[in-house]
This record gives sequence, C-alpha cells and structure tokens, in this order.
Amino acid sequence: MARMLQRYSDSERMNHWFIALTFVLAGLSGLAFFHPAFFFFVNLFGGGSWARILHPLLGLLMVAGFALLFAKLWRDNLINAADHEWRKKMGEMLRGNKAAMPPVGKYNFGQKVTFWAMAISLAVLLVTGVMFWRPWFAPLFPIGLLRVAVLLHSIAAVVLILSTIMHVYAAIWVKGTLRAMTRGTVTEGWAQVNHPLWHEQVSKGN
Repeated sequence: MARMLQRYSDSERMNHWFIALTFVLAGLSGLAFFHPAFFFFVNLFGGGSWARILHPLLGLLMVAGFALLFAKLWRDNLINAADHEWRKKMGEMLRGNKAAMPPVGKYNFGQKVTFWAMAISLAVLLVTGVMFWRPWFAPLFPIGLLRVAVLLHSIAAVVLILSTIMHVYAAIWVKGTLRAMTRGTVTEGWAQVNHPLWHEQVSKGN
C-alpha cells in the first residue's frame, strides 16, 4: 500500500472549503449586479434587496477566510530563483513531460502566481467594496472616486474568477491533487513526482 503524506491539516481544509463556498455565493450575488443578464441570480438569495445586503457580508467572510490562509502559506509562495527556471520550462509541463521540470518545493511557479493573483485581487475587492458600500461608507467619497472604485472592483473580480478557474483546472488536471483538499493526504509517489523538494523536506521531518 502506498505511503501517505500529510499535506493539509483538518483546519486548513475546512478553511479552504469555507473560502470556496463564500467565493461562489459572493460571486453569484456580485454577478447579479454586474450585468442585467445575470440578475436572475438574486433569486438564490431571496431577491434583489437581500442579495444587495448579503453580497458585501459574504465578501468580508471570504476575505477573512483567505487572510487566515494567507498568514499560513505566504512564505511557501514567495517566488525564488528556482521558480524562474520552472517558468522557463512551462511548455514541458503543459506537454505532460514532468521529468523535464526542475524540482520544486510545496508549490510550483504556477501555483504561486495564482496565490498572489488571488491575494491582490481580494485586497482590491475589499478596499473598493468598502468604499462604495451604501449607505455606510459611500457618502465619504466623491462620486468620481467611487466610479473608479467600481471599475477596479469589477476588474479585480474578473481576475479572481479567472484565477479560481485556473486553480480548479490544475487541481483536476494533476491526478491525485484533489485528495489533498478532501482527505488532507497525498501519496508518496505523487509528492516525489510533483513536489520533490517538499517530499524531501517532509521525509526528513519524519
């Protein structure tokens, strides 16, 4: 039987799925106000008024959950020289030639870029969302600045959605990855192939 390695704790996995749930709910309620074609999503929240009330609260919960994740993982996602070597050979990765890729630690360059794209977009969403949150904070800012905030909020939302799609696609594409966020463990073979430096670190720790 394959040896299993602990990749995420129970609390980390629960937080991950909490972020995922609030992302879906905040995303659907936000899309309802982004374009009339998506307004029917308000029916999921009890109507337009409730969707308007719940959207910023869901956004705050999502940011709070990600803040906990960020505090735990930001050091592991710092981009280093090895990541630039991995980036240069991304074509090999896309062709499925993992043997040609430089060894990586807990996260590869693509995962790190996705992490920082999410972090930055969420920070922008938080700041801009608070700015035009009516009736609480919007009156504090001039209308011109609020219009810029709405534009930046929309751009950041698109970046977050695209980053999440990339994150989900990669998790499905790399066989064995989903297990890490459902059971918390990965096989030793998976770790050796996809994250050999992390495998070495964990093995020494054991």
